[in-house]
Amino acid sequence: MDTDERITTLELLAAEQERTIHELSAEISKAWKTIDELSRRVEAMGLRMTGLEEATAPDTPITKPPHW
Repeated sequence: MDTDERITTLELLAAEQERTIHELSAEISKAWKTIDELSRRVEAMGLRMTGLEEATAPDTPITKPPHW
């Protein structure tokens, strides 16, 4: 294998690695957007659940049983 062939092979490998890096970067960015959206949804659902729990909680105060 002469020098020109080696350089060509290395350039092809570098180009393939660069393409792979860009693809992986795009996938990571997409995944983080999904994670952010899901985090917001979970937080909103938690707030809704807290509101429902407070709305349906009994009005009776919590007290210790008589034997305490």
